[in-house]
Amino acid sequence: MLQVQRLRILRRLERQRNSLAITLIHRQETLSFLGFPILRYIDINDAEHVLRAIRRCEDDCPIDLILHTPGGLVLSAGQIAHALRRHSGKVTVFVLHYAMSGGTRIALAADEIVMDGNAVLGPVDPHIGQSPAASVLTVLERKEPRYVDDQTLISADVAHKAINQVYGLVRDLLAERMTLQKAEALADKLTTGTWTHDYPITAREATCLGLPVRTDMPAEIYQFMEFFPQQTRTLPSVEYVPHPERHGQGKRS
Repeated sequence: MLQVQRLRILRRLERQRNSLAITLIHRQETLSFLGFPILRYIDINDAEHVLRAIRRCEDDCPIDLILHTPGGLVLSAGQIAHALRRHSGKVTVFVLHYAMSGGTRIALAADEIVMDGNAVLGPVDPHIGQSPAASVLTVLERKEPRYVDDQTLISADVAHKAINQVYGLVRDLLAERMTLQKAEALADKLTTGTWTHDYPITAREATCLGLPVRTDMPAEIYQFMEFFPQQTRTLPSVEYVPHPERHGQGKRS
């Protein structure tokens, strides 16, 4: 029933905007029988499905992509971003809550990013294992090479290559809508460890950075996300009354 409701809303959105609607949603679910978290992220399968949808879309048909993701593989996010950038029709990305890391990389390929007033994007700096690539490189800056072990030197070499690769991708995506100089400056800020990897880039800050951001989110997007409930837990983490009564605040004649 939830899937039927989601498809019904997507069809309504497509009719209203005369577009193809695609969703990339990663909710962090919990296994009910063990309670271990299932961490979901952008992977090869996601890229395959999104690319297939884009290929089946007519060249001049607008694409609306609903994003809700913590990020994922650089390869997969890069494939999706390139496919969206090559599409002739207008591409709009909707971010209701968050699209971090690889999700932001995909959003940068859009002609327009529509964000809720409280939604966030994030930096796209790559990681080497569990460590930010930019932080790995700082080891070489603070220590003399003779005091650095071989494994750290290897990690630093990989980190340098990873930053250059992601920087090139982001720069090329941004250069489609701004001058090369501005694209290079913004790509450098997003990929070289200016912020921590979970730094929240709000709609207002994204606009100041030069991204094509709007905040007039269609009602259908809010409705659509309501049909992605978390699996039932023993005790809910958050509770509230949707429409609380306001006692003693009525109008007086």
